[in-house]
Amino acid sequence: MEKKISEKELENLQKLTGEFNSAKTQLGDLTLQKHLICAKVDELRTEFREMEAELSKTYGEDAVINLETGIVTKKEKEAAGDSTPEAPAKK
Repeated sequence: MEKKISEKELENLQKLTGEFNSAKTQLGDLTLQKHLICAKVDELRTEFREMEAELSKTYGEDAVINLETGIVTKKEKEAAGDSTPEAPAKK
């Protein structure tokens, strides 16, 4: 004699199996999406480095560019006598 699970048990089992398979598919899609985003970030880093090199060549290594206005200024250099070492903290 064959044993058989109830219709309700079969429906629940099929439902859980479907949800599990759907979750695995979603996880695979997310992994693929993550890979594509990481590749895009690497591409943007390369483009940024190239543009940074071009701008440094054009405006100098000490150029500071305001990203809102595009105004280029020079980095402020500390004068040799301006920086005073701090005294050690007392215990």
